[in-house]
Amino acid sequence: MTDDLEEDGGGFDAEDWLRLKPFTGAVATLDDVQARRAVFALGDTDAPAVLDMELPQPVIWWDDDDGGQAAVAVQAETHLNGEGEVMEVLGLILPDGGGAVALMEDVDLVDATDPTWRDLVTNAVDPSAAEDD
Repeated sequence: MTDDLEEDGGGFDAEDWLRLKPFTGAVATLDDVQARRAVFALGDTDAPAVLDMELPQPVIWWDDDDGGQAAVAVQAETHLNGEGEVMEVLGLILPDGGGAVALMEDVDLVDATDPTWRDLVTNAVDPSAAEDD
């Protein structure tokens, strides 16, 4: 995303997530991903477009393997899949600085004051905090 994020690992906590720079105004290319301006670039879909939503946006990502995970959406696009169905795709930053791609249907948009989101962030940043609960 930015050089500052590369230096600190790119992660966030419940208080500093707003510093994450969103990728807005264009559909991402492979060059954008390689330059760390965007999380993903989809090349084999039709009719890519920017999804109009406020970014960055705290979310709870419901991953089948790990249950709910805190994340911040920093990229949002729509694409048509091979069957002509619209996919709303989000680029996510995880608390540890990792990136992920999720469909809108797999996330809950939340406010940064949401206690579940805040707990998930805290537990991801400091796993021992989960033991203290």
